Amino acid sequence: QVQLVESGGGSVQAGGSLRLSCTASGSIFRTNGMGWYRQAPGKQRELVAGFSSGGVAVSADSVKGRFTISRDNAKNTVYLQMNSLKPDDTAVYYCAAGPYIGTMTRRIDYWGRGTQVTVSS
Repeated sequence: QVQLVESGGGSVQAGGSLRLSCTASGSIFRTNGMGWYRQAPGKQRELVAGFSSGGVAVSADSVKGRFTISRDNAKNTVYLQMNSLKPDDTAVYYCAAGPYIGTMTRRIDYWGRGTQVTVSS
């Protein structure tokens, strides 16, 4: 059974930083892409940043220069370092995994439960 366990959400003031972690069961991590998505109230879920199954990094224009995705293969973990946070970054952040990591959320195979990130002005 695939498991994605997220941690690291919380509340921070604008300009602050948070780091999200997602640990995956071993089989899914080795053979699939992984990434982070977010969903703000009243909005559709959207890609934040991720690695394709081929290891190519992708990210949304809105977070480039502020967010960095990385992975630790030994720990089966992917991280999202979020700097210079803005109130618009407030959302539930979801870890995702599967053969597809991209903008079409309906193609995602596995989702974590999500972790709340709240940025106050």
